[in-house]
Amino acid sequence: MQADRPPRFEVKLAETDTERRAAQRLRYRVFVQELGGTGPMVDHEAGLEQDRFDMYFDHLILSDATLDCPMEDRVIGVYRLLRDDQARIAGQFYSEDEYDLTPLRNSGRRLMELGRSCVDARYRGGKVMYYLWQALAQYVAEHGIEVLFGVASFHGTDVDALAQPLSLLHHRHLAPEELRVRAQPAHYQRMDLVAPEMIDRRAAMLQVPALIKAYLRLGGYVGDGAFVDHAFNTTDVCLIMDTAHLNQKRKDIFFRDIGG
Repeated sequence: MQADRPPRFEVKLAETDTERRAAQRLRYRVFVQELGGTGPMVDHEAGLEQDRFDMYFDHLILSDATLDCPMEDRVIGVYRLLRDDQARIAGQFYSEDEYDLTPLRNSGRRLMELGRSCVDARYRGGKVMYYLWQALAQYVAEHGIEVLFGVASFHGTDVDALAQPLSLLHHRHLAPEELRVRAQPAHYQRMDLVAPEMIDRRAAMLQVPALIKAYLRLGGYVGDGAFVDHAFNTTDVCLIMDTAHLNQKRKDIFFRDIGG
């Protein structure tokens, strides 16, 4: 961040190849350099984290206009969005490789998948996610989206080390049956690893990543089972949020006017 002036945030959907590359460059810094992830289409030479789904997703990007650098390094927040009509063109939702989405597909409701959410390390802990959420809320309203979902990650693949938070999510935040997606059988990792009475709720919540906590505060649920992603060095859970079940307080958080 510039030391001599406050940031000036600008949020929009990426419209050009340059803007999409800027999103992929931020993803590279976070998912590859910070978290140790990789993938068949990661371009280490150019510093791009990319995959075959990028061409189908809308990319919501947040920039700091005060940064004195090329556009490709000015993006400091990203969300990747895939509506159900876009998924039909792509042939599937991204997370269907990890989760059986049959309950969502059979719901007859408008769906949207969220993914690759990340924020530049210099801007974490401030208002950045609220700017992204405000733009996301506008997008949801414009497209009549009813159910949001997507995978969110714990860092690392040691399930035993994550037993407490995974069990807490399973016992306290499991999605209702009509929305309860399930990890694909070939790599289903059970989450009920600790009995409810043996969970140290405070310690477990300290292990839950901030983004997952934020969705839980909004009334989000988790699907049944986790996916251990060795390529990205993460353990994934599927988050589901039914916009019809947001109470007014939660709507105020999601749709709030952030101001300057």
